[in-house]
Amino acid sequence: MLRLVPVAALVLMAISQPTRAQSVEEFYKGKTINLVIGFSVGGGYDLYGRHLARHMGKHIPGNPTIVPQNLSGAGSLRAANFIYSAAPKDGTAFGTFARTTGINPLLESGATFDGTKFSWLGSVTDDTSACVAWHTSQVKSWQDFVEKPMTLGGQGPSSEPDIFANLYKNLFGAKVKLVAGYPGTNEIALAMERGEVDGLCGLSWSTIKTRHAQWLRDKKMNILVQAAFKKEPEMGDVPLIVDLIKDQEKLQIMKLFLAAQEMARPFAAPPGIPADRKAALVAAFDATMKDPEFLADATKLSIDVAPVSGAAIDKLLADLYSTPQDVLRKAGLAATTK
Repeated sequence: MLRLVPVAALVLMAISQPTRAQSVEEFYKGKTINLVIGFSVGGGYDLYGRHLARHMGKHIPGNPTIVPQNLSGAGSLRAANFIYSAAPKDGTAFGTFARTTGINPLLESGATFDGTKFSWLGSVTDDTSACVAWHTSQVKSWQDFVEKPMTLGGQGPSSEPDIFANLYKNLFGAKVKLVAGYPGTNEIALAMERGEVDGLCGLSWSTIKTRHAQWLRDKKMNILVQAAFKKEPEMGDVPLIVDLIKDQEKLQIMKLFLAAQEMARPFAAPPGIPADRKAALVAAFDATMKDPEFLADATKLSIDVAPVSGAAIDKLLADLYSTPQDVLRKAGLAATTK
C-alpha cells in the first residue's frame, strides 16, 4: 500500500538536509566570462587583453569561454568604474585598463573607486612609457621638446597620454598643446600620420614594438624620452626622465607615476567576488603566464611577458596610497591641464 508523507514532513526533511556548496568548476562549467578592455580595438591594451582571453579559459576550472569586450572612454576610467561598481561580482567579469588607473582616486575626482579594493589578478608585464614625435615635427629631441611648441594627442584626464603630457608641461615647462578626446592610442597614432597632432606621450614601448614596428624601421618617429625607473636597453640613448630631474620634490612627484609602469598591463576583477573564484582566477592568470602556447603566441605577436603577480600589485598600491597628502595634492595639480 502506498504510504503518503505529510507535506510538513517533506519540508522539514528538506530543511534538515545539508546544502552542498557549488564548486568553482561547477560554477564556471558552460559559463562565459566577459573581459572588459578599457580602450578601442587596435591598441596595446586591446592586443594584450585579447591574447590573454584566447588562453586563460583553459586554466580556469570548468573551462569557461572568455569574451573580450571593448568599453573605451575617459582614458579607460569608464571601464574601471564599470568593473568596480557595475560588473557582476560573481567572478564572470574582469577587465584591463590604464596602468595609472589604480592611483587615479588619489589625484582627481573622476575615479569613484579605491584602487586597493580591486581583485587584482596580475599584470602580463612591466613596461616603459615613451614620448614620441612624428618625423615631420620640428621636435626631434628632448631639448626640442622643452623649447619648441608641440601638439600632443590625448584621451581624457585619467589617461596616460594626458597625464604624461601635463607632467612634462607643468614640471619642465614644455610648450605642450593637448588635444584630448581620442578613444585610444591607435586613433592618436592615425592622427599623427594625418598631421592632426605632432606626437604622443605615455605610449608604451611594448606598443611601439608590436603595433608600430614599421615606424621604427622607416624612421617615421623620434622617441624623445623614456619614463621608467631604469633604462630600456632597446631604446638606445633616449634619455631617462629620472636622470633629467634635479629638483627632489619634482622627482618625488614623477616617481609616483613611474611606479605604475611596474604594472603595465594589469587585469582586475571587481571587489568582493567569492574568495574561491578569486583564487581560481588568480591561479589561472599565473598559470597562463607559464603556458607554452601562450608564450609561443606572445613571441609571434612581439608581446612582452614579464609577469607581475596580483599580490605584488596589491603591495605596490598599498605603498602608493600611503603617499603624504601634500605630495598627492601637488602631483594631482602637475598631472592636470592648467
